[in-house]
Amino acid sequence: MSATRVCTVTVIIVTYRTAELTVDCLRSLEPELVNSPVIVRAIVVDNASGDAPKIDAAIEREAWTDWVTLIEAPRNGGFAYGNNLAIAHAFKNHSPDYVHLLNPDTRVTPGAIGALVAFLENQTEVGIAGSSFENADGSDWPIAFRFPSIVSEMEGGLNFGPVSRLLKRWSVVRYMPPEAQPIDWGAGASMMLRGSMLEKIGGLDENYFLYFEETDFCWRAKRAGFPMWYVPLSRVIHIGGQSTKVTERNAASKRLPTYWFESRRRYFMSTGSVARAIVIDLVALCANALGSVKLTLQGRRDRMVPYYVTDLWRHSVIHRRNRSFASIRTVLPNLQRLPRIDSTSRIPS
Repeated sequence: MSATRVCTVTVIIVTYRTAELTVDCLRSLEPELVNSPVIVRAIVVDNASGDAPKIDAAIEREAWTDWVTLIEAPRNGGFAYGNNLAIAHAFKNHSPDYVHLLNPDTRVTPGAIGALVAFLENQTEVGIAGSSFENADGSDWPIAFRFPSIVSEMEGGLNFGPVSRLLKRWSVVRYMPPEAQPIDWGAGASMMLRGSMLEKIGGLDENYFLYFEETDFCWRAKRAGFPMWYVPLSRVIHIGGQSTKVTERNAASKRLPTYWFESRRRYFMSTGSVARAIVIDLVALCANALGSVKLTLQGRRDRMVPYYVTDLWRHSVIHRRNRSFASIRTVLPNLQRLPRIDSTSRIPS
């Protein structure tokens, strides 16, 4: 990083009934205020969950008012909606060089933010940098992802060792080496976005209530010439699934919510044609049906996501009723095109 350039970073944390975790996350950011060669500010968005009073009290108690802003969203519009409120607010006030999306159930380790900034300063063609993760017990979680495809839907549905090994290069999950690598997309739990990129492509698509929004965003960014890289020097502790409990690690398989299937359908329709989405759904239905039979015969039904095939069929784009497609709904963070934000906020002094 250039010694003459002082970068500004706005950290965005969207919370929904995770007040205590959010406060702990903010506390982990404190060392970055003094030990990082960047100016760090944070915006916390309470997605109409009632978390705001507890977080506001903590901000006052910990004397964080000079670097933390709390926004109370008027409704729970989802992860993308909450982040877009904060993105619009950040650019309206000081146009940060970088925006860091951070889950409330994370803890940044010392230097994590600085490592992402240093990488993006040196790799000016990269639009997004993602951290490496570790679990709460200290074990590594060195995972990034490929964009979902017809082949990955087949591999994931069958979940059959020989087939998975054959199709490994198309699997969505990608186990990462300890070196920086280009990736398709990474977990939105810790993802740094270049400010100039946001001004060109906008924020996240608010048509996604939850899930697939970061996948879609990274796809849009890559298509616009802003690829993502995995930066293992940035280490973040992540306790998965603490807000929704859907992706909680080491937990029994649970039935997926309706919005997961709606997000999946939108992703495949927005990144391709209706015909392609239909083919993907046909492949996924067949593969998952065969995979369910295999697990049943093996006596491993506990490994199955309950009602997955039934729910996938019900929400599939195969049905004409599921082919309606809303235009992207996002925020373009520049002073000329900022939307009015119907929220309340307390600006740090």
